[in-house]
Amino acid sequence: MNKFAKLLVIIFMFLNINNDSFAQNIDELLAALPSAKFSEKEVLVSKLGDLKTETSIKVLKSLEKGTLYFLRSSKKVIYADKTEEGYILTDILTSEIIGKVKKKKIKRISLNNKLRKFTRTIIAKSSLLSQKPHIRIHSAKVIFGSRSVELLPIINEALKKETNDKVKKQIEMTQARLWLLTEDKKLQEQSLDYFSNNTDPKVQSVINEFIQNLDTEKNDSNLLMYNKAISVVKKIESDIKFFKLIENLFFGLSLGSILFLASVGLAITFGVMGVINLAHGEMIMIGAYTTYVTQLAFPNLIEYSLMISLPFAFIVAGLVGIIIERGVIRYLYGRPLETLLATFGISLILQQLVRSIFSPINRPVITPNWMSGMFEIHPALSLSYGRLYIIIFSITVFVALLAILSKTHVGIQIRAVMQNRSMARAMGIKTGWIDSMTFGLGSGIAGIAGVALSQITNVGPNLGQNYIIDCFMVVVFGGVGNLWGTLTGAFLIGIGNKFLEPFSGAVLAKIITLIFVILFIQKRPRGMFALKGRASEINQ
Repeated sequence: MNKFAKLLVIIFMFLNINNDSFAQNIDELLAALPSAKFSEKEVLVSKLGDLKTETSIKVLKSLEKGTLYFLRSSKKVIYADKTEEGYILTDILTSEIIGKVKKKKIKRISLNNKLRKFTRTIIAKSSLLSQKPHIRIHSAKVIFGSRSVELLPIINEALKKETNDKVKKQIEMTQARLWLLTEDKKLQEQSLDYFSNNTDPKVQSVINEFIQNLDTEKNDSNLLMYNKAISVVKKIESDIKFFKLIENLFFGLSLGSILFLASVGLAITFGVMGVINLAHGEMIMIGAYTTYVTQLAFPNLIEYSLMISLPFAFIVAGLVGIIIERGVIRYLYGRPLETLLATFGISLILQQLVRSIFSPINRPVITPNWMSGMFEIHPALSLSYGRLYIIIFSITVFVALLAILSKTHVGIQIRAVMQNRSMARAMGIKTGWIDSMTFGLGSGIAGIAGVALSQITNVGPNLGQNYIIDCFMVVVFGGVGNLWGTLTGAFLIGIGNKFLEPFSGAVLAKIITLIFVILFIQKRPRGMFALKGRASEINQ
């Protein structure tokens, strides 16, 4: 028992000596930082990197970010985070908050550009030994861009020990990049062979830099290397063009989804009632502001705020739509010019009302974590989660509307009034009630569109006005009152816009699309998918 106790004492003393040694080492390095010159700081940064501990790496990251300070009175080095009231100080070794001070009490430990780049390299070098895969990946990426060929042995060693496939792939790319910086022709050739199967855009710039540095006139082997590098660049460019095509298609589908959500409510109301509703954009705006208010009301439920906002936006925008239909529009059926002017006036009133309540300034709507970030399919192709979810959401809304219009009693009545109002009235359908419900449904869907739009654009009083023209264009192009026509028209216009933009610019692309739609409806006045059985007698 005594031997066991002695052994425990020896182990404890050994660990305590190591901890004291570490604390002493890092204390000495930190104490030297405040008065060190830039050349001396480079040595200190290198020594901090050699410690290879979480604390030393954290100190280096803080130094690189500009949050490493020292107290003017005692020269003690601390972390300092800026706030509105001053700087919150944190102890480096214990991570305990020391207090809050004014700027004049502390001074930042500064770096020049050269030393900042060196610090990043040291951080990357130390981080290659981290237990966390994402830190090792980031470290390899930093070394990739550092041009530090002297780190090649470290990369080689890290590659031998690496077991994670994703991390290994990034380290292999960094290794191939450093091979190009060596004078070894075999390594350079191996690097080009590796990069011939990689279409990362960063690789293209690396090889172009390598081509510029080759002297092809004095050496035939350099000429062969030059030709090989050129062929690799051409292959990468060809692959990037393909992925750019897919990216444009994705952006087109995303824009089409937004246009569908914004215009499908208008397609239904326009199809049933023949009303040119210029206040439809304000229903979208109301939905967006409902999302903003929901996040204010439930600040601790940001991750679920969009789900909570959807029913609220539908109800609020739907009720506003019913009030507008019951209070104004039902007295103007069959008088399109008066309806146009009345809805335009309502849109101005709603915009001014929002300005009075929320102010004219755009309001921020927080994007939940599950909607932020990118889904990386390939280094040359990353898709936004937010836009991906909007595409899925728009398809869900489309399927739900199809089910409502084809499977429910109210939906069948809406379709009956849409196809032949007089016959529907003769069969006992209360067309006035259907008009109100349809206007409420269309306005509610516009409110849901506002929830989606709040995630990709500014929420302000003019939000709806930015989409109203596009909405009418989609409805007329697809076919009034036809869901399939609205969906197809929205996607075709969205994809067409995105493919035209690289050649003509965003504004000219919209003009070309508008001209195309005008020419199209000259040939097919009822759009791509015209309703049958309804001739021209709308709202008689």
